[in-house]
Amino acid sequence: MELSHFGVIKRMVMTGKSWHAFQTQNKLTFEVARAVNKSVIKDAVEQIWKVKVEKVNIINTPDHSGIFARKGYVRPGLKRAIVTLKSGYRIDLPGEAMTSGSVGDRDVTSSENEG
Repeated sequence: MELSHFGVIKRMVMTGKSWHAFQTQNKLTFEVARAVNKSVIKDAVEQIWKVKVEKVNIINTPDHSGIFARKGYVRPGLKRAIVTLKSGYRIDLPGEAMTSGSVGDRDVTSSENEG
């Protein structure tokens, strides 16, 4: 099964811990397809965002089965990749400029002061 670069990466994971790792250590966390390995993930990130990847770590979570209302279910596990970018490379995320400052700070232009 051949996946495109965009098929390898399902979505970006942004939790408090992953956001802190992104800002301090230049690490990004992605949810990826279960069938891919580290080299495929590295190639996909480098091709999509035109950056250089230093290291890729993988986290596999197992399937979770349970019973709800006397019926069994299985919640599929996830495969996450923590990608470390080489120094000098950075991915600009949408909304990053808004959240990097403290709450309540904003630029007031002269047009807002008039009238």
